[in-house]
Amino acid sequence: MRLKGEGGAERCSPRGTKPAPGLSSGSLVFSVSRTFAFYIPWRKEDVLFRLDLDWPKYSEYFTGSTFSVAVDSLNGLVYVAQRGDDIPKVLVFTEDGYFLRAWNYTVDTPHGMFVSSTPYEQSVWITDVGSGSYGHTVKKYNPLGDLVQVLGTPGKKGTGLNPLQFDNPAELYVDDVGEIYIVDGDGGLNNRLVKLSQDFMILWLHGESGTGPAKFSIPHSVTLDSLGRVWVADRGNKRLQVFDKDTGEWLGAWDSCFTEEGPSAVRFTPDGQYLVVAQLNLSRLLVLAAPPSGSIGECSVVSTIQLADQVLPHLLEVDRKTGAVYVAEIGAKQVQKYVPWHSHTPAFGA
Repeated sequence: MRLKGEGGAERCSPRGTKPAPGLSSGSLVFSVSRTFAFYIPWRKEDVLFRLDLDWPKYSEYFTGSTFSVAVDSLNGLVYVAQRGDDIPKVLVFTEDGYFLRAWNYTVDTPHGMFVSSTPYEQSVWITDVGSGSYGHTVKKYNPLGDLVQVLGTPGKKGTGLNPLQFDNPAELYVDDVGEIYIVDGDGGLNNRLVKLSQDFMILWLHGESGTGPAKFSIPHSVTLDSLGRVWVADRGNKRLQVFDKDTGEWLGAWDSCFTEEGPSAVRFTPDGQYLVVAQLNLSRLLVLAAPPSGSIGECSVVSTIQLADQVLPHLLEVDRKTGAVYVAEIGAKQVQKYVPWHSHTPAFGA
């Protein structure tokens, strides 16, 4: 099962780009490179990010539907996962937008992606939702695309825990000590959040479908904050759910910001002050105020970036060093980069 817009969106027509409906006179409108438009409200909201028109240097390398993006902040690399027939599934760029290489080994149908980077090891993790011999798995690669580790039963979906099985695993997050958080259930048999140890043993799990606390309907993205809390984009239930990193205890949920559509992606800015959230079918990015230690409180929108119709931001990543936000857009079939407003990147390609 897929929510509308995830699987078969067409590329937006360069001549058909238009501002988002309901655009008020109190907004700034920009026509951006690759012809997509977005608006930034400036009277009531803070302007925190702007588009880097020079990234990538050549967008022709995007030859399929771009489903996810990951950043190696330590080495200044950006990885893009795309789908399509007879195309490279993984593209590697520099943070400045120069294409470096591509690889395609043992990747069937990529969905989520994460880069774990330390001075000693760089690993590229991919969740694969394909129906072929590499599908329904979470896989670890080295930066050159050599397969290192496979979690799950390749080519066979399931609900089992021993051995661990997946059905359309959506995304994962690897923390600084190597523990892994996986949201398993982009439609299919499972709706669960699983935490694994460094040696891939299950530490805790929330695994029921439903609308109550710690239950899910299409858990689509997962991330951690600096205070030891796990945040899950519970897309079908139109909310973010929050858990204790160590115990798995449910800490609360945010739903007031998602009355129109649930979140499809969530990440924190490096300073921990904001969450950046994508809403797929609204083609919108939200910047939310992060809660302090203790109660998570209520959701508060600080800034909005409205993309053109059918751009469809699917998953995103934030560079932990520069604060740049990379957005994988399955409708526009590209990845775009947004930089903090006061960064040194020339504004709008100047």
